[in-house]
Amino acid sequence: MWLEIIFGLVIYKLFRRFFYDDDVLDIEGSDSSALFFVADRLKKLYGANVYVGLRIPDADTASRQSIDMVLLTKQELWVISVKNFSGILTIGGDGSWVCEKPDKHKAERHPDPVEEARKQASIVESYLEQRGVALPEGYISCKVILPNPKLCTIPAGSFPSEVITHDQWMQLKPEPKRMLSSWVKSAFRSGKKDMQESVNQNLDFVLGSAPIWDRVELKGNKYVLGEFLEFKGKQEDVEALRPIRRSKVGRMIIQKTSMFGLAPSRLQVLYSLRDYRTEGASGPEWKEVTVRSSTEIAFQPENASKVRKFKLSSVSSMLLSA
Repeated sequence: MWLEIIFGLVIYKLFRRFFYDDDVLDIEGSDSSALFFVADRLKKLYGANVYVGLRIPDADTASRQSIDMVLLTKQELWVISVKNFSGILTIGGDGSWVCEKPDKHKAERHPDPVEEARKQASIVESYLEQRGVALPEGYISCKVILPNPKLCTIPAGSFPSEVITHDQWMQLKPEPKRMLSSWVKSAFRSGKKDMQESVNQNLDFVLGSAPIWDRVELKGNKYVLGEFLEFKGKQEDVEALRPIRRSKVGRMIIQKTSMFGLAPSRLQVLYSLRDYRTEGASGPEWKEVTVRSSTEIAFQPENASKVRKFKLSSVSSMLLSA
């Protein structure tokens, strides 16, 4: 019996070694993947633009502040913090959030996410003003979303109004069109009916061109935000991929072909050259290169000390910040 168990473990490890990427398995249920899950649902609910993984310059700290996402509708702008907490969540006497995990017999203490989100909203508003977009009063607000179904908030009603618990998240529906604000009403009375549309267009341009984290999309709709470092592998493959650097390339897509369910030995990599033309641009120029599927991407995830390596065979695409 013990021989059968040992043999089974050996087979499992070999199967995992050749057909799965350990770093991909570690990404399961990651915070980055939760961000994109939330962003996709918000797009469907509001039919609005969602900007994920922003890195907004903060003048007070002379550094870049990570913003999970910004939701832009026709009526308002949300600065959103997504907390992928699990366990039993309560608010401590000092305002911090305490997350207890009975199965692990430990509690995690987090700084007040609502206060953090308010600061982030202020940073985003200052950044928009610096880029020439002044928001009307009350146009920007912050939210903290708790999307993990394995989280229990106790008591649920004790959390600030900015917090959307998992139960509220599942019941979330698009809000009905609100009464026009006094700012919009005055714009209509003065005959400037397109003022709000102009503000939204400016916001869309500024947020769409704001600094972001690099992004790797893995198989199974898994995402990792962070910083692309380099390619690893055979010298000829690394040399072929040398043109893929952020100053020249914005996006990379992996095309995989396989026969009889076996992983291909080589992959086609498509990458788009950045187009800095402002007028008359017909779209990005795409180039193609073929490399071994064992070639890896060295990537530094956000808020992680360990550099991850992802095999190209496990990657769907990569987006590089300018």
